[in-house]
Amino acid sequence: MDGYRNMEPFQKKGLYDPAFEHENCGIGAVVNIKGNKTSACVDNALKIVETLEHRAGKDAKGETGDGVGILLQISHSFFSASYVLPGEREYGIGMFFFPQEGYEHSQKVFEDILQKKGLELLFWRDVPVHPEILGERARESCPVIKQAFIKRPAGCGKGLDFDRRLYTARRLFEKADDKTYVCSLSSRTIVYKGMFLVSELRRFYDDLACGSYTSAIALVHSRFSTNTNPSWQRSHPNRLIVHNGEINTITGNVDKMLSRESILQSELLKDRDDIFPFIDTTGSDSARLDKIFPVVDRSGSDSAMLDNTLEFLYMNGMPLPLAMMVIVPEPWKHNTFMSEDKKDFYHYYATMMEPWDGPA
Repeated sequence: MDGYRNMEPFQKKGLYDPAFEHENCGIGAVVNIKGNKTSACVDNALKIVETLEHRAGKDAKGETGDGVGILLQISHSFFSASYVLPGEREYGIGMFFFPQEGYEHSQKVFEDILQKKGLELLFWRDVPVHPEILGERARESCPVIKQAFIKRPAGCGKGLDFDRRLYTARRLFEKADDKTYVCSLSSRTIVYKGMFLVSELRRFYDDLACGSYTSAIALVHSRFSTNTNPSWQRSHPNRLIVHNGEINTITGNVDKMLSRESILQSELLKDRDDIFPFIDTTGSDSARLDKIFPVVDRSGSDSAMLDNTLEFLYMNGMPLPLAMMVIVPEPWKHNTFMSEDKKDFYHYYATMMEPWDGPA
């Protein structure tokens, strides 16, 4: 990347040819394959996104970016150094973009939902940030950024089981409050993002600049808006994915996904009224998911709507790799190099889910 940035003017060099240059989002990932959480993983991911300026949009003044962000594991060592917390994965963290005015009401709405769901709020944390470094447009629209720490209830398994509880609480809150955006709400991952230039992500959040935040996974994204305007909430990562591209079939994908809601059921949530008391099982052998519908938030970008669908499938028991293969299948029909078993796999799932197609 450094070699690319230093070419003035752009010239052919190695495999690089400026004739093939396009303006698109930039993505990157750093993973410790042994699962060891380190600050180097976070630092290296931030260095990736900081070199993706050529893959990031900005306003005419060059002061405000289309969006930059990072998805990380929750760093128990980082947060427990400053706060009294239960053990690792014994709590979840929500990253909230609250409205600039009246955010106290939104906080109270979320607290009430947690109480109804049998979840205990440990405390709110004011995320240390530096809005003074931002461009005018980003600074004027900068939300109030807070984190909610939520204790894992007794009888609820760690990891995905707890995250399902947090997912349903988040969906109920999103339906009750359309002024607040929840970047992430999980016991395993957290998202830091905003309407930044690529150099501003690390400088805006003290958590990322301190050098003591650790993770074994880091996904980064610099946004180049094409079909939706930049905003704080439309920055990536979403809750599960980063995405570079456009989904040309998005209208049909969303319409078909929403049309299924009247028949969607979940065996995973069946007979779980102690955990999901809002589910109406009358007249059905399987649990209905009425209270968390709609599955897809039409106000989001195409990438966000893909993320909504992927998250819904994942939370309802579909393994993440399988869900991705079902939603974004390979071109399989006329692929003479693909095994018949794999073609049969894609053919089978094509009867249930249409592909979310587009350049990516």
